[in-house]
Amino acid sequence: MATSTANLERERLLKLAEEYREKGYEVFFHPNLEDLPDFLKTYRPDMIVRRGEENVVIEVKSRASLNSSSNQYLSNLAKAVEKHPGWRFELVMTNPEDIMYSLKAEGSLQEHEIESQLQVASHLTTQHPESAILYSWSLVEATLRLLAQKEELSLERFDPLYLVNQLAIEGVISKSEYQLLMNALLLRNSIAHGFKTTQITQNSVYELIELTEQLLKTLHTSHEAE
Repeated sequence: MATSTANLERERLLKLAEEYREKGYEVFFHPNLEDLPDFLKTYRPDMIVRRGEENVVIEVKSRASLNSSSNQYLSNLAKAVEKHPGWRFELVMTNPEDIMYSLKAEGSLQEHEIESQLQVASHLTTQHPESAILYSWSLVEATLRLLAQKEELSLERFDPLYLVNQLAIEGVISKSEYQLLMNALLLRNSIAHGFKTTQITQNSVYELIELTEQLLKTLHTSHEAE
């Protein structure tokens, strides 16, 4: 099982390296200590790619390799990377978790449904922040699918990591929005898969709700312009 998981992750990493090289990036597999900037010296990322001023720290995981310890490591790594201009963190899963994400975006919740359900998520936050983060994530994910649809992006699938990464690459969401979403996704995954987390706070839920509201305003503005 462990060997199979490691092989899957390595195959995905090799494929990613090829994709980034084709786009003109310099690729560093399992970079040595001397290849890492000071703020990453305590980490061992799977891969770093560079092109001009852009630097991407990449971790490839499968569901079998995720646990409370690895989730904490990934969360700390993401936070370390996001503090530095020109750097971003990318988490790639070998096995996107739900087949349902392959459904067309048209099957998603629509704007008015998301808006009304955000009220429910907000009420949940004070008493049940874990439930609120799961609920809020489902709403922001539906919003992201609507954004991808509006931008007419050609998406291969709709699993959350791929969706967030593609929207960031296409410039639909900002770097700060991307990092907030990645942090929220790590929290959501920990809770959804039964791992303990001490990181979740009411503020982390409110930030996600606020971001969803901002993204919905973007949709409203676009529709009015049309």
